[in-house]
Amino acid sequence: MATSTIDLNALVHMDRLAPALAQATGQDAWHHATATLIAGGKSNLTFELASPVGALILRRPPTGDLLPSAHDMAREAQVQAALKESSVPVPQVVLRDDGDLLGVPCYVMNKVAGHVIRERMPAHYADSADQKAAIADALVDVLVALHQLDPEQVGLRDYGRPRGFLERQLRRWSGQWEVSRTHEVPAVTELARRLQHRLPTTPRTAIVHGDYRLDNCVMNLDDPGRVEAVLDWELSTLGDPLTDLGMLLFYWGDPGDPAPLLTPAVTRTAGFPPRSRLAQRYGDATGVALDDLAFYEAFAHLKFAVIAQGIASRVAAGAMAGQDFGNLDDEVLRIAETGLLRLDERE
Repeated sequence: MATSTIDLNALVHMDRLAPALAQATGQDAWHHATATLIAGGKSNLTFELASPVGALILRRPPTGDLLPSAHDMAREAQVQAALKESSVPVPQVVLRDDGDLLGVPCYVMNKVAGHVIRERMPAHYADSADQKAAIADALVDVLVALHQLDPEQVGLRDYGRPRGFLERQLRRWSGQWEVSRTHEVPAVTELARRLQHRLPTTPRTAIVHGDYRLDNCVMNLDDPGRVEAVLDWELSTLGDPLTDLGMLLFYWGDPGDPAPLLTPAVTRTAGFPPRSRLAQRYGDATGVALDDLAFYEAFAHLKFAVIAQGIASRVAAGAMAGQDFGNLDDEVLRIAETGLLRLDERE
């Protein structure tokens, strides 16, 4: 990934944001805050805000034209505020704004201490296979905890429309493909068609994260078996919880899997358990039958093929704060073709 010189002030507007932070926190030191872009974000833009009294995290949409219903910062802040006292760990939201500060909706949250594991493991962390298995188990256990929450009890009763969720999801991602694609990719079209013809029955309604994976979690600095916070709730809603499991398995690479261009692949390295362990632990903990798991894994491939195309389109439009991930045409094709293979393997 390459990053060119960018105008941070045009994205963050510290002249307006810093006084708002000082008021929200009650600490005048935030009048002297600075901002740094955190590399790695490929959808919304994430900045670390530093002051003499500590650090906070700012989330805002990319620049330019946005896809419908994408990059919803108000939604991210809402669900994190709702889950603050739940069994699902989330950062505390410090400030929410509908667009007055930056010209777009944004929010600021606490910076949670811990490891965000991406391309490589932190030095001297989770060196053994047992500790790597503990990471996998912790991810699954937090996902189970999320899916077992009662949306009404945490104030999220109206957070989504669970009836017809899978049908709408397929329409949504197929529609976003049509908006963002630059050329025909028959594998994407075929994957969407086959998924449409084998829609399963949703087992139950749950709060769905929408993009659940290792690098969207903060792991405890000392205990690999503990998740300190779940991040990036942009795609969260009420719906079919197995869509989250499908996404987690999509991101969890097994040894021998091709190295992805857009997501970390640390779980492909020695010592990590296979994705089958994660699926089994989830099924055992929830009692949910996983007979249709191939659908959910293939749907995750469709979803991320569209996400990858959207990233490519935003980079081309200069809307990613100078970040560049290279030509993604082959990656979009590979993801879609692997999704078709997932369906073939179970037929």
